[in-house]
Amino acid sequence: MELSVLESTLGYAFRDRALLERALTHRSAGVCHNERLEFLGDAALGYLVARRLFETFPDAREEELTLMRADLVRKDALAAVAREIALGEHLRLGSGERRSGVRDRTSVLADALEAVVGAAALDGGAEAGTAVVNALFGARIAAFDGAPQKDAKTRLQEVLQARGLTLPEYTVESDEGQAHERRFVVRCRVQELDAEATGAASSRREAEQAAAHRVLERLA
Repeated sequence: MELSVLESTLGYAFRDRALLERALTHRSAGVCHNERLEFLGDAALGYLVARRLFETFPDAREEELTLMRADLVRKDALAAVAREIALGEHLRLGSGERRSGVRDRTSVLADALEAVVGAAALDGGAEAGTAVVNALFGARIAAFDGAPQKDAKTRLQEVLQARGLTLPEYTVESDEGQAHERRFVVRCRVQELDAEATGAASSRREAEQAAAHRVLERLA
């Protein structure tokens, strides 16, 4: 499929087409592959999606924005976007991978989409990256109705239950200060995934929520 078709879908025409070609090259196809662009795209995508959410939902709380971003940039969601734009048809794979179905693998598609965003940001700066994010995620972001999102503890519990995993453990690491200026530090740990994070707040409940949404970010 012609890359010009993909560029039209992305809402951005590359000045350096070689960057787009590299973003679409799996490591099985040679030494000039997309892993470094994936690294850049991961960071760029997180920022650009966060910025679009920040601008779209001016009344949303930080935790709500975090949950929306996690919904949008998790691997499964990225792969779904990649499938919608037929990104797999543009991937450059080694001969063995072309026969093994790697082209439609969730991790491969998600990584390639991140690499494409990174390539766009490298080619045309923040303006180009923004154009691509708007084209790929605009409708999904608009689908959020601005209503309060589920709190982090509930969302983390649902994510773990969907994977058949046990519930997270919350441990109070410290509880200091006078009644009017308490500071709780709580650790949230998902043992089966070896994932954990801490959160601090003036109440135990808020500290647990902070720790849970940091774990969600890591899982995303």
